[in-house]
Amino acid sequence: AGFIKSPLSQKRLTQDSVELYCEAIGNPIPEIQWWFEGSEPNETYAQLWDGARQDRVKINATYNLHSTSTIYIANLTTDDSGMYECRASNDPDRNHLSKSPKVKWIRSQANVFVIERPDIEAQVTEASGKLILTCNMTVPYSGIGGHEWLHGDKTLQADTESSTFTSYTIEGKKEEHSGIYECVYKTSPVIKGQVNVSVAPQVIAYKKSEHGNEGDTGVLTCKSPSFPPVTTWVWYKKGQEPIINDSVRYIIKSSGNKTELRILKLNIEEDTGDYYCNATNSHGTGGVMVNLRVRSRLAALWPFLGIVAEVLVLVTIIFIYEKRRKPDEVLDDDDGGSAPLKSNATNHKDKNV
Repeated sequence: AGFIKSPLSQKRLTQDSVELYCEAIGNPIPEIQWWFEGSEPNETYAQLWDGARQDRVKINATYNLHSTSTIYIANLTTDDSGMYECRASNDPDRNHLSKSPKVKWIRSQANVFVIERPDIEAQVTEASGKLILTCNMTVPYSGIGGHEWLHGDKTLQADTESSTFTSYTIEGKKEEHSGIYECVYKTSPVIKGQVNVSVAPQVIAYKKSEHGNEGDTGVLTCKSPSFPPVTTWVWYKKGQEPIINDSVRYIIKSSGNKTELRILKLNIEEDTGDYYCNATNSHGTGGVMVNLRVRSRLAALWPFLGIVAEVLVLVTIIFIYEKRRKPDEVLDDDDGGSAPLKSNATNHKDKNV
């Protein structure tokens, strides 16, 4: 048995892609082939293979317990419209040039319609501290059930209007809202336009001031959340030439919108100072300063030694105070003890008299 697990009828736009999946079960394990018949009246079925149509066709097949095969067609054109057929057979003579197979090929079909993609004009305008994003189809299009505006996975706005024009307003500056925005037309199939809000890199330091101990490794990090992505990162120390990634003292790791400078075996005299990370993209350059302070290894002991010194001074003061105060306290106790005895004696005499 053979069957296609993809929808039997699919609509796609030009430049999109389509994927069909087929399974076949039998003993011995059957072979799967893909065939295509165009929508033109005189076209007949022709076999498809991996790499066909200028390498736009990719076919992957596995034969383990049962047969599975997937055909993927990229960058669709209207010529890709037609009937796609999955054929499965396990007859030994299935591919023989002169013999007819005893067991016929089992077939399953799916129809693919490729529709010409309409052109969408996308624009960004700035006015009174606002960004206005617009999408407009250049030709009339029927069957629009509404629009959506997306930024990544987040839906920013939705409506049910049937117009070929749609807009979205952002409160704020370009630098704060750069990125890729999509205008989605609710049609069958869905039509999307792309609006790019592009700015020069807005560079941010992970920490504006970094600290490190002498002999350790110092790490300075910068990033840029702006669009388009950074193409080049450059590190340099104030008043010096750009730092070269030499893996001996300096290691620079840059990937997309993030960069990291590692300084091995920190030296107080050589490495203390201001560092700059500069980013460049197709719209300009931006940068930020990071201050690095290198401390002596003994620096961590100073607070402890200070506490110990304070304790010693306090103990010494208490000891000296107690040493000087004891003689006076002995005299006070003697005087205080004799006074009550004299007083009692006097009172006793008076009573006797």
